[in-house]
This record gives sequence, structure tokens and C-alpha cells, in this order.
Amino acid sequence: MNRIALLVGIDRYESDDFEDLSCCVDDALAMESVISRHEPAEPGGQGERNFNCRTLTSEASRITADSLGTEVDNLMTRLVDGGDVLFYFSGHGLADESGGYLVTQEGTRDQPGLPMRRLLEAANRGRNLSVVIILDCCHSGQIGNVTEGENFNQVLIGANVTVLAAAGAKQESSEGLEHSLFTQLVLDALGGGASDVCGDVSAAAVYAYVEQALGVWEQRPVYKSYARQLRPIRRCCPAVPHAVLARLSDWFAAPEAEYSMDPSFEVTRPEAVAENVAVFDQFKLLRNARLLTTADGRDLYWTALESGSVHLTPQGRLFWKRARRGDF
Repeated sequence: MNRIALLVGIDRYESDDFEDLSCCVDDALAMESVISRHEPAEPGGQGERNFNCRTLTSEASRITADSLGTEVDNLMTRLVDGGDVLFYFSGHGLADESGGYLVTQEGTRDQPGLPMRRLLEAANRGRNLSVVIILDCCHSGQIGNVTEGENFNQVLIGANVTVLAAAGAKQESSEGLEHSLFTQLVLDALGGGASDVCGDVSAAAVYAYVEQALGVWEQRPVYKSYARQLRPIRRCCPAVPHAVLARLSDWFAAPEAEYSMDPSFEVTRPEAVAENVAVFDQFKLLRNARLLTTADGRDLYWTALESGSVHLTPQGRLFWKRARRGDF
């Protein structure tokens, strides 16, 4: 399994420069619980293995700048043949004229901890298919920004690297009750809130979910990416099974074509035909996923009874093209 993750949560700090926190260890443990497996197909079941996680918390070990730097280097170079890598940090963050820092347990104002630039450089050097960095700390949006010289506004994000940060370079990240505000939203997104029609949850989708939820808050998430493709962080149960999506090009001769229905599609009618009833049930899935709609906007039930027709929505037409080329 070429998917590994390093998850870090720090509640306890040794210097008076930084107050202890209350959510960060639980944040990291919750992230491990969610991303270590995909969503199970059945309630109460066990999903397929996803990321092989290594979780570091201030309750179990002392996390210093040196030790975290070593862990990051190992993470980014461990997959010899490439793969998907995820790094998550919950704790204090700091930014000054020299750049941004992930504050480690021994950190002080003068020597805060691991430079964000060092984390990003390690990610950029790796030859992985995808690197996702999720930072839940104050000033986390500073990562990737050049802070001095003529290239002040340049962003140093390498190929296949994506950063999702809890707050802007000059903003603080808010704690919550059980989890921090940002991490709770990320967990909700990975739990299915940000899944697409096929059930995939990408970093971009997580950002979109969090950004909308934080619309009324001062804290604003940051998304930076040079990803060449949106590889999913986690798979959830799809809104429409692949087997149904694959049939789109069978039902519709062209993306703009219509499909005619009649009373034999409605199970309650005496003229119901089992094959047509099965199609009706699959059309309901497509309608609920906003891939299909009726010609006059009425319910599928009345469309069938009145021998109306259905057609694909703009998104449905996109999935028709994917079905035609054999994606499903």
C-alpha cells in the first residue's frame, strides 16, 4: 500500500512563551481514525485500508524541531517507488520576518520549532505521486510564501504538492470543544461531506467544504496546490455506483439526448415491467445526484405515468462522456 501519513498533535509546551492547548492531540488521533480506512460499504463494517498512519502526540513522546524534521524527511522519502503522502499538524504556529514555523514542544519565541519552509522543501524533493500537507495552526497560510527580497510574493509549491491551511499568514486558528474548528470541518468533509458522485474526497473538495462553512468566521482557510491531478484522500460510499454510471452511454445515445418513459417504469402500475422498474430506480439515484432531470421538471413518478422524458444535466453530460470512454 503506497499511501502513508504522518499525523502530529501537540497540546503540551515547555516554554512560557506558548500556552498549552486542549484539542490538538485529539485532532491528530481523530484524523488517524478517519484516514486510516475508507468508508465501509455497510454501516458497522470495516472499510478498506487507506493510509498507513504514524501518529505523534505530546502525550506519548517529546516532539522537538529536530525530531519532527527527521520524521518529515523519512515521510517524504520512504516510498521508494512513489505514492501518496499526507502530513497533518495540529498545534501552535508562528510567523515572523523570517517565515512561518510549526511550534514544537521545546519552542520559544526566538527558536519556535520546525520552519514551514523546511517542511515544504522536503515535500518538493520527494518523488511521490501526491503530497498533501494539512496544517491546523495559527499563521499556517504562511507556508510557501517568500518573506524577503524581490520574490516576496512568490509561492514555492512543488509539483504534485498541495497545502491546506487553517488560517491566513496573519490569522489565528480557533480551538473548539472536542476538536479545533478547522479540523472538525476537515473530519466532516472526509467523512462524506465533501465526497463527489463517485465517493472520492480530494483536497480541493475538502477546502471547498471548509471554506463555505467558515464563511461567517474571521478565520479563512488557505489552499495552495501544484497538483497535476486530484487524487482522493479518502473514498466514501458513492452517491451513484460505477455500474450505474457506466450505463449512461447506453441509455442516452448522445449527451443531449432524451430518454422516453411510460407507465411500465412505475412499480405500482399493473403494466409494470421489471426491467423498466429497475431503470426507474437507477434514474432516481442519478436524479438525486443531480445528473438527470425530467423534461418539464416534474417528479419521475409523473413523468413515467404521463409518458414523459428525462435528460442529463450539464454534470450528467460530463459523466456521459466519462462513461463513453470507459472510466467506470
